[in-house]
Amino acid sequence: MKPLVPYFLVVIWIVIGMQEGVHMDECIFEKLDGEESMFCRGHLQILYPELGDVACTYIPKCNLYRKQISKEWSSPKVRYQQADENKKYVLIMVDPDAPSRANPKYRFWRHWTVINIPGADLKKGKLQGFVLSDYRRPTPPSRTGYHRYQFLLYEQPASQDISLSPEESSSAGSWKVENFVNKFQLGTPVASAQFMTKHYSD
Repeated sequence: MKPLVPYFLVVIWIVIGMQEGVHMDECIFEKLDGEESMFCRGHLQILYPELGDVACTYIPKCNLYRKQISKEWSSPKVRYQQADENKKYVLIMVDPDAPSRANPKYRFWRHWTVINIPGADLKKGKLQGFVLSDYRRPTPPSRTGYHRYQFLLYEQPASQDISLSPEESSSAGSWKVENFVNKFQLGTPVASAQFMTKHYSD
């Protein structure tokens, strides 16, 4: 028969762990895989407080991270170290799973649109540009599962005066991203990234 660990030793181990700041529940940062990971191209970094770069990851529930990303933190830092300092860029953030991935009737929900971003600033993670639509925090509805939050980075054509139409400005939902990209001849994204999260109470 194997000897049992005395109860008082277990208590001491817990107390010492608490005193040294050891977390009993490990916070696991899980990477996206398969088709979901293929969306991440070009090493575009999406940086939130405490979490660091969340590109191609699930936002973990531990430490209230899902709640903070939905209710507390402002826009992330976005860094693209391969940016050309002589060019400007367009950044788009959308949710293709609104209101749910099973029934995305409001795809693409526009969360952020910034134009005229200098390449030199983008290399440093400073998004100095003109905001067409303000940052909206990721707020997936309860019981709708994981939502993808996608970031698309484009080189901005020098000759284009980019804007949202009155119809686009009036509503963030059901945004036709492809039409917007084609209208202003943005072409293929030079980099893209996404993370996934769900409602913090689920």
